[in-house]
This record gives sequence, C-alpha cells and structure tokens, in this order.
Amino acid sequence: MSLAENADIVLEARNVEHRFAPSRGLNPATFSHRGPGCVAVLGPNGAGKSTLLRIVAGLLRPSSGSVELLLDGRAVPPPERRRVVGFVSEALSFYDELTVGENLAFVAEARGMSDRSTGVRDALSQVGLLDRSDDRVASLSSGMKQRLRLAFALLHRPPLLLLDEPGSHLDVAGRAVTEAIVAGHRARGLVLLATNDERETALADSRVELHGGLGDPA
Repeated sequence: MSLAENADIVLEARNVEHRFAPSRGLNPATFSHRGPGCVAVLGPNGAGKSTLLRIVAGLLRPSSGSVELLLDGRAVPPPERRRVVGFVSEALSFYDELTVGENLAFVAEARGMSDRSTGVRDALSQVGLLDRSDDRVASLSSGMKQRLRLAFALLHRPPLLLLDEPGSHLDVAGRAVTEAIVAGHRARGLVLLATNDERETALADSRVELHGGLGDPA
C-alpha cells in the first residue's frame, strides 16, 4: 500500500496508555481521525507525544488500551505498519561513512522497493538534498540531517506520516521544506505531527491534547 493509491485511512486510539515508570509516560488518550488531513499532537514536555507516535508506528506496545490503523477498511497490525508508515524522529541515525544517496539506497533495498534509484531521487528532491546525494552524511549540518530524516520517511510514499518535532535544527528554508511536505501529504494521506511549536501547529486541521508532563502523578 502506498500513498499513490490514495487509501482511505483511519487512525483510532482507545484509552491508549504507556508507563515507563509509575509517574512517567503517556496518560490515557482517546481519539479518532480520518484522512486526508493533518493532526497536531500537543502537550507539555513529558506528556507522551513521542511515545504516542512510537505506539502508532508499531514500535512500542502500549501498557493498556489500543491504537488501530485502518486502510481501506482493513486493520493494519503493528508488525505490518512499517510498510505504510513514514516516521521522522531525531532518534533516527545514519551511517556517517556512507553518502546521503547510499544511506537511502540501503533503506530502499531493505524495503524491497522495485525502482530504488527513482525513489531515492524523488525523496531527496522533496527535501532539497538532491545536490548533496554524493556527500558523506558526516559532512552534513544538523539541519541537513533533519531533512534527510524527512527523506527517509517519504522514501516509500507511505499513507501515514508521523512527524516528531520535524522543525528541530531547521532554518527558514528547512521549515519551508517541511511545510510543503505537510501540505502535499495532508491532501492525500494523514499526517500526525507532534509539536509544541505554534508555527507547526498552524499546519494542522485538528488537534490531540495530551495531559500530564514530567513529574506529574499518573
């Protein structure tokens, strides 16, 4: 399933919760959103924004509750979500000794993409890094690496795009790239945008408010 197919996409959370410790984690959250569109996930530091995105991506199992992702009426279980989800997180690291293009080509091969060279070129073009394709990742600035994380998420044209504070380290030009990506994707798929930045919140059609924060009791 790819974004090009314009799948009917629904994301539903029912009292989803996660605990790293008695007073740390994601407090119960319930919401339902249907694409196309962009949903901002808001809340203070420690409220569980990143945790929620990891649960949606199928990377973390909730302590209780559930998150269901439906594509054209079919439930996509967590182990299969890597095929249909693009995830931007600062935790994503690269092979610094490889070039920008080689890093993306490695991921394209691991995903079994049929036209890898076109996919890599298109992803780099979207984030404004096509002219840096032959540069080693070690030479990139923090802002350029953030753009590369966006390229990783876009590579397989996923219906669901998860963005965890995508504006981190980006300059004005980089933010414009992010805004263009969100604008294009929200018209065809679903974007879940975790942020405390009002400029990014303004990109959303709706919001999910998370409560709690570091040090708050469960």
